Amino acid sequence: MKTTFYTATTIDGFIADEKDGLDWLLTQPQDEGGPMSYDDFIKDVGAIVMGRTTYEWVRDHIEREGESWYYDMPAWVLTHADLPGIEGADVRFARGDVREVHAQMAEAAGGKDLWVVGGGDLAAQFAAAGLLDELVLSIAPVTLGAGRPLFTQPFDLRLVEHGVNGAFLCARYEVVGAR
Repeated sequence: MKTTFYTATTIDGFIADEKDGLDWLLTQPQDEGGPMSYDDFIKDVGAIVMGRTTYEWVRDHIEREGESWYYDMPAWVLTHADLPGIEGADVRFARGDVREVHAQMAEAAGGKDLWVVGGGDLAAQFAAAGLLDELVLSIAPVTLGAGRPLFTQPFDLRLVEHGVNGAFLCARYEVVGAR
């Protein structure tokens, strides 16, 4: 079992714009069967975790588009706010130390991998606790100049794989440790 922060970023290191928008990402061409594709990644995932902003974006997006919850595995949302759930989704709200959440996720995942969906601060908390094994990035040919950063703390990474998928430069990094 490994814990991965699988995400997209701009060349200048932002995972969302200043208004938490993802228009820069959703307009980029990508090969669903290409290197480091979402379909290849998600098949090995047994539990996910996200922060409040990511959860609210997903919830708002599926409500606006009339879609269903995207995930068929348990999902944890780390938040201090009281948020509404999503009908038919296994969403569990938590607060506190990511170590406790990681242990609950690992148990629920039944030996499958764990995915830190977002955001960058949450992924950095998992990394700081020594619980983030890898970072898989799809790097878009876009700059934003400001927004939500990829990571909020300094870490050393080791490149273990790279490729091109549509407009994205894809890279898999092992999380070495805090800088």
